[in-house]
Amino acid sequence: MSGPDDLPPLTDEEQHRYGRHLILPEVGPEGQRRLKRARVLLVGAGGLGSPAALYLAAAGVGHLGLCEFDTVERSNLQRQVLYGTRDLGRLKVDAARERLADLNPDVHVEPHALRLDRANALELVRAHDLVVDGTDNFATRYLVNDACVLSGRPNVYASIFRFEGQASVFATAEGPCYRCLHPEPPPPGLVPSCAEAGVLGVLPGLLGLIQATEALKLILGVGEPLVGRLLLVDALTMRFQSMKLRRDPRCPACGTRTLRELPDHEALCAGPAASTARGVAEYTPRELAARLASGPPVELVDVRERHEWVVTRLPGARLAPLSELDAHLAALPRDRDLVLYCRVGQRSATAARRLLDAGFTRVWHLAGGLLRWTAELGPPPPV
Repeated sequence: MSGPDDLPPLTDEEQHRYGRHLILPEVGPEGQRRLKRARVLLVGAGGLGSPAALYLAAAGVGHLGLCEFDTVERSNLQRQVLYGTRDLGRLKVDAARERLADLNPDVHVEPHALRLDRANALELVRAHDLVVDGTDNFATRYLVNDACVLSGRPNVYASIFRFEGQASVFATAEGPCYRCLHPEPPPPGLVPSCAEAGVLGVLPGLLGLIQATEALKLILGVGEPLVGRLLLVDALTMRFQSMKLRRDPRCPACGTRTLRELPDHEALCAGPAASTARGVAEYTPRELAARLASGPPVELVDVRERHEWVVTRLPGARLAPLSELDAHLAALPRDRDLVLYCRVGQRSATAARRLLDAGFTRVWHLAGGLLRWTAELGPPPPV
């Protein structure tokens, strides 16, 4: 650990801005200078990354790297407090940098408008002191974890689902990693995403603040970080529970150390169930739009749940939720082309496979679902 002489000085303006920190014995001038020197990478600037970025910037963390490839959608604004209505359609990293610069111009925000992958993960992680994982899919969580273990960087983790969340600190020298908690990803389709299952808007704010708190504690070297503990949050009952986690000696990342390079996490998390979409014909959004505009008629089938259907849908579609698909089989025509769609393309691929297994022969699904449709062609009309 560097000594005080290696830390950047505080300007008069910074001493005034961080006055409430400076009077804390656990922080003080030296701690604030540690925050100023710190470099934190936020992977994902959505529901979790928004509050984490705001409070890390407000606290005076000197360098924030934002890794996010997405643009701001209207549906984000229910929980992603880093953005406003005026930011719709903008790259999140651009909107975030502008907002954070207004909050604290002394913080350097470095945008990375890209998807974290095997080619860039190690370089990005190694350029920072720690990582705040604000991702919402298993492939990237495993990627963040493995890159942190290989780089010797702490991984401040959180995840959310409906009304529940969890948080921990992984990949420290003395603690477990994410693979110790989840040695293998669940089968695709078993755990719905927040886009599919929904999430209470304040929940990612709560968990994102926990992540920001843990990051600050790690930088300052104070308190008891969530190393070796998994914090469980139930917002409906407002109960917080903590369970112990131990490093798994069989873990290939932090136990046996047999994992020495980043694997193909997309393939890992697709697993054998990648065959869900195998053998299922698909349309891209542009191909389907052209077919709807001038081609032979098709039967559009929305396999999302009813609460999603009442918000937005493709015009002319019929509803047949995946959870009730068997009850709709008799009503689906076998003499017309069926094109199934959902939010991201996962449920529609599963439903298409089931229709093929049931004897339907003219079945397609929309690759990337309504999310890709919106990105390429604009949002479907609201209901």
